[in-house]
Amino acid sequence: FPPRPDRVAIVTGGTDGIGYSTAKHLARLGMHVIIAGNNDSKAKQVVSKIKEETLNDKVEFLYCDLASMTSIRQFVQKFKMKKIPLHVLINNAGVMMVPQRKTRDGFEEHFGLNYLGHFLLTNLLLDTLKESGSPGHSARVVTVSSATHYVAELNMDDLQSSACYSPHAAYAQSKLALVLFTYHLQRLLAAEGSHVTANVVDPGVVNTDLYKHVFWATRLAKKLLGWLLFKTPDEGAWTSIYAAVTPELEGVGGRYLYNEKETKSLHVTYNQKLQQQLWSKSCEMTGVLDVTL
Repeated sequence: FPPRPDRVAIVTGGTDGIGYSTAKHLARLGMHVIIAGNNDSKAKQVVSKIKEETLNDKVEFLYCDLASMTSIRQFVQKFKMKKIPLHVLINNAGVMMVPQRKTRDGFEEHFGLNYLGHFLLTNLLLDTLKESGSPGHSARVVTVSSATHYVAELNMDDLQSSACYSPHAAYAQSKLALVLFTYHLQRLLAAEGSHVTANVVDPGVVNTDLYKHVFWATRLAKKLLGWLLFKTPDEGAWTSIYAAVTPELEGVGGRYLYNEKETKSLHVTYNQKLQQQLWSKSCEMTGVLDVTL
């Protein structure tokens, strides 16, 4: 990809796994990269490592706990005080198959962090993204979902999975919600003619620390055969990087991408009524003004 020294990117969860690889590759293209994460202790080491490897000094860390609406708002405030543009937002962070527990705001953790945290973050940064995009140089929102969304169900009456909790079902539902969110966001952006696009990516099965909560036999298989069956974090990050910078996707949004190719997501994700319902409910939960009513 051509160098992008004039572009600014935010990557959530950029201190580990796919997020780290994504941040590193964008920095290698000369971008100003802001890692949004909650791992303060690791941040310094990660930032200096990326700077060293990419010879790019424009890499920094800003604290953002996606499990806290207050923290997300503080992050956005700090970012906006920098008075810089934003060309790429990569919604990458996530938890996977954690035991039943709640975020600071009382939401089930998968739904609250993976989905609602990114919903709020994106909405709060939309004005900056719109100001930063221009004809032929759209700003881009890239959201990381997962193939587990194909087996998910969105229960609009119990988004918090409180009736019957299954870590797998809760994780899958959060990833399904991200696909619906992306498609609705793209429709809103296109309707107002803004130079911002929204796409969703599926990184594939990647060898990262996300698997620490899965069944012990799966963990063992990952340890023994991970190198054979799983993608490396660098390979897993590739579709995110592609969606963030490829000229082929200039002005193109509302796509589900796997291995850099457009793929069909679960049929229910194209249901505009469901997209709208989830969007309105999410606005209500996060205190965002619902512009689609």
